[in-house]
Amino acid sequence: MATYNKRGYKPEKPKVEKEENAHQAVLNDKSDTAEVFNSLDSTANKIGTWFTLNQSKVFYAIGALAIATVGYFVYDNFIMEPKQDEAANDMFQAQQYYEQAVNGQATDSLYNLALNGGEGKMGFLGIINEYSGTDAANLAHYYAGTSYLNMGKFKEAIEHLEQFNSKDLFLKAMSLGAIGDAFAELNQPQEAFEFYKKASEHTPNDFSTPRYAYKAGLMAIELGKKEEALKLFTNVKDNYKGSVEAANIDVYLGMAQ
Repeated sequence: MATYNKRGYKPEKPKVEKEENAHQAVLNDKSDTAEVFNSLDSTANKIGTWFTLNQSKVFYAIGALAIATVGYFVYDNFIMEPKQDEAANDMFQAQQYYEQAVNGQATDSLYNLALNGGEGKMGFLGIINEYSGTDAANLAHYYAGTSYLNMGKFKEAIEHLEQFNSKDLFLKAMSLGAIGDAFAELNQPQEAFEFYKKASEHTPNDFSTPRYAYKAGLMAIELGKKEEALKLFTNVKDNYKGSVEAANIDVYLGMAQ
């Protein structure tokens, strides 16, 4: 009986040859895996060598970080906090002088006492120098600035008010407006306008917003910025009808048109 090979047909490899090929593939896989692990070992050895050579620097950095953390805790709790309390206590008398001056009792002499101290207590200037970096010293800048403003010492007022920072948005708006007042008194309308406008926009409320929008509008008219003045006066008329500034705002709207 005749036999023939189908087209494309290849005789099956003997079983022994199959097993040898499979064994070689396993060896190859093992070789590749070994190479990968050798590479990882090499990298690990390099890291280990680097750490060994630089471990003193690593430990120094960790130690420095720990010392800094502990140092901040000690500074905040055992130095700054008692200092804050001491400063607030020392400032109480200066605040009393300031309040009396604001209420109109022999103002200049009382403002001087508030600034420079009296009855064995520091004034605002002493608080600023002695307790620099505390909340009390920061607040003392506001008191000192407004004291100087009320005494007619406008440059000193600006110097202190510009150093005042506050999370109390209303008080910050008042300090910006006070700087505007000082520049207006110094006959610097452009600077006055800028600070009045900042004060009016800082924290919208029924007191400081119409007050400083109105003042910014007046400075804008003086500077020939009628369009700016119109916006500011319109804001007072439309949104702060109950304010003192709204009472005669139509007159100023007419000036701005």
